[in-house]
Amino acid sequence: MFRRCLFAWLVLAAPRPLAGQDLGALRLRLETRMARAPASAVGLYFKSLARGDSILIGANLRFHAASTMKVPVMIQIFRDADAGFLTLDDSLVVHATFPSLVDGSPFDVDKADDSDSTLYLRLGGKASIRELLELMITRSSNLATDILIERVGAPRAQASARALGAWSIQVLRGVEDGKAYRAGLNNTTTARDLGALLAAIAQQRAASPTSCAAMLAILSRQEFNEGIPVGVPPGTRVAHKTGWIGEVVYHDAAIVYRSNAGSYVLVVLTGGIKDDSVAHNLVAEVSRMVYAGTVR
Repeated sequence: MFRRCLFAWLVLAAPRPLAGQDLGALRLRLETRMARAPASAVGLYFKSLARGDSILIGANLRFHAASTMKVPVMIQIFRDADAGFLTLDDSLVVHATFPSLVDGSPFDVDKADDSDSTLYLRLGGKASIRELLELMITRSSNLATDILIERVGAPRAQASARALGAWSIQVLRGVEDGKAYRAGLNNTTTARDLGALLAAIAQQRAASPTSCAAMLAILSRQEFNEGIPVGVPPGTRVAHKTGWIGEVVYHDAAIVYRSNAGSYVLVVLTGGIKDDSVAHNLVAEVSRMVYAGTVR
C-alpha cells in the first residue's frame, strides 16, 4: 500500500508536459511580440529541462556572438582542468597586447571598451585562471577573455562546443580584434547553439559534474541582469551570460531555475536594435511571457 501511494504521489508531483494548444498559444504570443520589435532579427530558443516542451523561433538565425562566446571558452577551461592540462589556480601573465587573427599584427584590448577595468591595474603581474574565469563571465572582461583564449585556443573551444551539440557555433578569435572584425572574421552563434551549451552544462554533460556545478555557480553571479532575470519573479535563480555590441546585437542566454514547474533554458538573441533599453525590455518581456506561459 505504501509503495502504491508513494508511486501515485510521484506521478502527481512530476512536472507535466504542456498541452499542445498551450505551447502553440505561447508561441503565437511570442512571435507577435518579437515581430513588433524594431530589430533586424530576433532568435529564440526555449527548452524545458524537466519535460519535452520546446519552442524555437528563428533559432537557427546567425548573429555576431558578442560576449556569449565566453561560454564555450569557459567550458574549454573546465574540460582542460578535468583532463589535468591545467588547474584553476594556475597563474597567467596579465597583458593587453595580442596577435590579430588576420595577419598576426598586434592589437591592444582597450580599457575604455571593456566592461571591467580592475584587471588593467594588474598589467605585468599575474592572475589565476579562477580569477580570470570569474571576471570573464560575471563582469564580461574582454581582457580576461583574451588571456584565457590564448591559453586554450579558440579552435579547441569551438570543437568542444560543437561536440556538445552547438553544431554551427563559430569561435574564431578573442575580442576587440578590430582588423578581424572589419574583415568579417567574427565569432557567431545561433540561439539553438547557445541553448545546447547551457543544457549541456545544466545536465552535467559539458564537463565533469563538479566542473558543471562550478560553471553554473559562476553564471549565477552574473552582474549584468537587464534581460532575462527581469522577467522572472524576484529571488529566482538565473544562471546566464549576456552579450552586447552597441546598436549591433544584444543577447541573453540563461538557465532559469524553478522548483514548482521545472527549470528551463531560454536564449533570446537580438540584432539591429539601436536603443539598448528597447533591447533589454524586449528580452525581459519575452522572459516574462515564457515564465508565465510554462507554469503548470
